[in-house]
Amino acid sequence: MFGTENFIDKSIETLSSNIPGKAIIACSGGVDSMVAAALTSKAIGSRLLAVYVDTGLMRKGETEEVRGMLEEIGINFRIVDASEEFFDSLKGITDPEQKRKTIGGLFIKVFEREAKEFGSKYLVQGTIAPDWIESGDGVRDTIKSHHNVGGLPKEMGMTVVEPLRDLYKDEVRDIARTLGIRSSERQPFPGPALAVRCLAEVTPENIEVVREACFIVEDELKKAAEEGKTEIPWQYFAVLLPTRSVGVQGDRRAYGRTIAIRAVSSADGMTATYSRIPMEILGKISARITNTMKDQVNRVVYDITDKPPATIEWE
Repeated sequence: MFGTENFIDKSIETLSSNIPGKAIIACSGGVDSMVAAALTSKAIGSRLLAVYVDTGLMRKGETEEVRGMLEEIGINFRIVDASEEFFDSLKGITDPEQKRKTIGGLFIKVFEREAKEFGSKYLVQGTIAPDWIESGDGVRDTIKSHHNVGGLPKEMGMTVVEPLRDLYKDEVRDIARTLGIRSSERQPFPGPALAVRCLAEVTPENIEVVREACFIVEDELKKAAEEGKTEIPWQYFAVLLPTRSVGVQGDRRAYGRTIAIRAVSSADGMTATYSRIPMEILGKISARITNTMKDQVNRVVYDITDKPPATIEWE
């Protein structure tokens, strides 16, 4: 049986012994990286630098929300705006594996740059079991490369430390609650961010469409849950599809984009079932998306596929 308090005590002791110098951690604000950062900070204090990289691919209001969470738990942190670098690196790329590996590789370059300035020789990551299982390990098939696994170069200037490597999402959430981390109930968000919810070339324009659609999905489902109309899903978001379809705007023909809504129930992310969201709520989400982005989106669909055979994210 998993013992939260015991794991926390042992992790702090192990991290303190294994990191004799300065360390840097990629801190996205998600529960995995926040827990890894909190544990490492307790172990080595100000010798840890948490780096939040604004890739330009984040959700609406993400940067300020993460800033607030990092300030709350008293971690030494820095926010780096690398959005221009990420968009430049992703030009012309549509293959999902290439997106993930490009983003992972650039993340490492940014962290190596920040680590050099900070004088760090250690890179702490919030890798959990599903990350390396799905990324393949030479024995398993690669389902999809996670940025903190598939994007790592063979030769790095830092030693990687992964305090959560053998844990699953529900266990990490338990630790977050014990540590009083606000992101304990925050829904999972992929490391490559909105790039893997844009099933097309990653451009500022495409990302803005999926960012606004994701915000609407989250906002409407949270409101519906507060009103007792539905339960809040484990994960819920929007995906911008690469296809266009014919529609009508007023009395004019339109040829617009399609948004897919994805919402699932899960415990650890390894398996999931699609959420049975009431049609009234789905209709409200659809109407708000198409009214808000009437010049870009004219069709909304709902994904009713479990994991397996699908994965939770579309890419």
